[in-house]
Formats: sequence, C-alpha cells, structure tokens
Amino acid sequence: MPTRTARTAWNGTLQEGSGQTELTSSGLATFDVSFPKRAADEANGATSPEELIAAAHSACYAMQLSALIGEAGGVPQSLEVTAVVGLGPDNPGFKLTGITLTVRGEVDGLDADGFAKAAQAAKESCPVSKALTGVEITLDAALI
Repeated sequence: MPTRTARTAWNGTLQEGSGQTELTSSGLATFDVSFPKRAADEANGATSPEELIAAAHSACYAMQLSALIGEAGGVPQSLEVTAVVGLGPDNPGFKLTGITLTVRGEVDGLDADGFAKAAQAAKESCPVSKALTGVEITLDAALI
C-alpha cells in the first residue's frame, strides 16, 4: 500500500509565527496555518491540524461505510459525512477533546437498523478512527 506525505514550513514563534502546510503527495493544495487562528473561533483563511484531521476522518469514514454497506447487501446512493474535531487545554499544551461524526445516507437494500450497524462498524474500523483511539469519537447516523 502507498504512503502519503504532507509538509509544513513554519517561521517564528508560536504566537507570532505562521506557516504553510502542503499536501505534498497529491500536490493539490498548500494551506496557511497559524496558532492564533487555530485557537480563534474564526479560521480567517487558515487551516489547522484539527480541520485537517476532520477532513481525513470524514473521508476515511465515508469510504469505510460505503464498503461495509456493500458487504451487508446494500447499495449506497449518497453519504454525507461531517467530522467535528474539538481542541481544548491540556497540561501541558492542548489536546483533542473529542470528535463527532455525523452521517446521513441514502442507501438501497438496508433498513435503518442495518444502516446503523454498518455505521457503527465503520466508526470502529476505519483506519483514521483506529489511529485516534485516544480521543472519544461519537456517532450520529441516520438514513435520509
């Protein structure tokens, strides 16, 4: 299986510095990062490790759920997955305070119970969920 790479170039102190995070493997984008914007309510054009984790988790979860729906005999027509990652204080520093996955699916061939079972199994088995076992992950899953 392949590996993927991202790179961050940082200049300056934590409070006054800033950087750029590059999606190196794909070459798709470079994003500005800054600690003051990371800790603020509004991102104002900069991303954060938490947003990048949320993006990775929502994509990974959608793929895993799609696979498990198929294994259960269903056909996913659409899956809308949102991941919300919280950041809070720790001693020392900061920590991820939790992740909420919300999924709404349009699925042929599975009832609400079958979808809920596949959704829970995907939460437990997607590689990003496995990597984040030190963070509480909650799930809100429903058919539309």
